[in-house]
Amino acid sequence: MIDKLRAIAIFATVVEQGTFRAAAKHLGLAPSRVSETVSELERALGVTLLYRSTRQLSLTHAGRVLHEKAVQMLDTVESGLDAISPSAANPRGALRVTAPAFVTQTTLMDGFADFARAYPGVDLHFDFSDAPRDLIGDGYDVAIRAGWPQDSDLMTRVIGGAERLLVASPDYIAKRPVPTRPEDLETWDWIRFTMRPAPTPLSDKTGKTETVLGRSTLSVNSADALYQYAVRGLGLSIVPENLAWQGFERGELVHVLPEWSPKPLGLHAVWPDTSRRQTLTMLFVRHLAEAA
Repeated sequence: MIDKLRAIAIFATVVEQGTFRAAAKHLGLAPSRVSETVSELERALGVTLLYRSTRQLSLTHAGRVLHEKAVQMLDTVESGLDAISPSAANPRGALRVTAPAFVTQTTLMDGFADFARAYPGVDLHFDFSDAPRDLIGDGYDVAIRAGWPQDSDLMTRVIGGAERLLVASPDYIAKRPVPTRPEDLETWDWIRFTMRPAPTPLSDKTGKTETVLGRSTLSVNSADALYQYAVRGLGLSIVPENLAWQGFERGELVHVLPEWSPKPLGLHAVWPDTSRRQTLTMLFVRHLAEAA
């Protein structure tokens, strides 16, 4: 029974990591041993769990059923270990985190670095991408999300905020009349961020809000790309404050309608309420929230 449970745990890791090689590296085993273990498990159960191809693995129906049960089993085991050994003094384990790419240029990186220094026994694996990741499907323990909370089954905690500024290049602005209010920007070119709605509400210091649609033939899924295209004179862009000030200091960007501001983005940590690494996840989230 012990051997079978070990094989099931290895099988679950293969599914989580996506390949035998990645699973072997994660487990510290030889790839051939991981492959053999899954094959032996299939023979013992009399079913095929994985379809193999040269590029990827996919689950059979039996594989999906077993994987679902395996995840539940591992959740229970790790929760039990957490209950009797909270590891508050010297936590150990691996934590997979995904965050927007623009975060690498914010003070949130200080929080990540402080956590790494404070808990050297935790193996941290970061994925920085402005493209949204599937927190559960891609096997992440916690995600940093920029935006506003929506109804979901995920746990959420505020860990900070990110101001955004409306910018354009000096050359682009020089070719147009000086805007005095948001409606003047309706005929300007907008560089859109694909994960945000096209109508853009702008608010002044009194709280008055006006919404601009504008025109757009260019959209991107990266905050850095918003910056780069704005610098090249392709139109208006709303970028995180840290990137905007970088452009101001270099003389590459100008603050457009500084009296009117886009809604700030909240920074949130989100994680499944049944996380297998619940203790590490909560420790990480609490550390970031207290540092904010």
